[in-house]
Amino acid sequence: MKAHRPELADVFRTHEKEFLARWRSVLSGPQLRALQAIRDCRTAALGGHLQKCDRCGHRVILYNSCRNRHCPKCQATARARWLEQREAELLPVPYFHVVFTLPKQIGYLALQNARTIYNLLFRAAAQTLLETAADPRLLGASIGFLAVLHTWGQNLHLHPHLHCVVPGGGISPDGSRWIGCRKDSFFLPYLLLSQRFRQKFLQQLQQAFRHGALRFTGEQESLACPAAFEALCENAAKIQWVVHIKPPFGGPHRVLKYLARYTHRVAISNHRLRALENHRVSFQWKDYAHHGQRKIMTLDAVEFMRRFLLHVLPSGLVRIRHFGFLANRFRTPNLQLCRDLLAVRHTPAPAVSHNPADTKVQDRSSCPICKIGQLITIEVIHPERTLVPDTS
Repeated sequence: MKAHRPELADVFRTHEKEFLARWRSVLSGPQLRALQAIRDCRTAALGGHLQKCDRCGHRVILYNSCRNRHCPKCQATARARWLEQREAELLPVPYFHVVFTLPKQIGYLALQNARTIYNLLFRAAAQTLLETAADPRLLGASIGFLAVLHTWGQNLHLHPHLHCVVPGGGISPDGSRWIGCRKDSFFLPYLLLSQRFRQKFLQQLQQAFRHGALRFTGEQESLACPAAFEALCENAAKIQWVVHIKPPFGGPHRVLKYLARYTHRVAISNHRLRALENHRVSFQWKDYAHHGQRKIMTLDAVEFMRRFLLHVLPSGLVRIRHFGFLANRFRTPNLQLCRDLLAVRHTPAPAVSHNPADTKVQDRSSCPICKIGQLITIEVIHPERTLVPDTS
């Protein structure tokens, strides 16, 4: 018989008191709500329904989900719905994966200025891709793409970066033809993207500082001094910022498979947890400094919770955004133009299969015992606690 593998909720329920005793004074509202939501997800605390099979009489209690976007249990339904909408937008062209990463000393600023830093990251990366692709010496086209914000590394330290999924081509300036990437091309020169991304981000960061949009307290308090902040920016301007362009995925089928893994991911999923014992949490991680070797890391439970909650986003901050011809306002007519220029009919890609350990959604209508009957709600179980869900 397999030993029970812990879940994130187990860590939160077991060590909540000692964590709050140490860190409650500095937690933001969204962080506290995420902690409470994950702790209570699919328990009596949130209420649920008593259901009975209309054939065999089997009864089962189904507790409600918290619907918090940082909960590893609640992403499967949102992911499936989002992917279904994206199927209609895929084009029959190669797709590229471009990653924009903030250097450590700049990403560190997000600890106290998350909303500003992450918005600047989206803006600088989008401007870099759109303007570089429009350069007639390079692609000379208007492109579209989606960008997904991740703020973590495998060890749960702060590591802000954007995953961008970009169709390999775009619309010509006069709108008369589709300009595709050459088959031997890596989309756009990564060194040029790196330089432009660094320049744009630092310019906008300095502007935010001058307008008083950044705050610094505690360990970062010295950066409130203009000279210290300017020195930080000057040092960051001297290093190469990481922009990574992977070879093209291929067509729409592989793109959907990729999106299923990345779009609704949280800082750590339950299947990576290995043990919770003696006030310590062990989890699996990939050491990319050693060719992605899989290792086990063990942290004090309070430290593990602190690292996880670093990645709770400010309320209302959108972490999946669309740009260029995929921007929300004109997406439908732009996609139709792209298909017309490519001379193709739209045929949605088949639904992708997901990792059962991470994304499996329980069928709540079929009886798990007789496999024939349907579960009918016969009683509503009221919640023991009131919780405001974070569905932003």
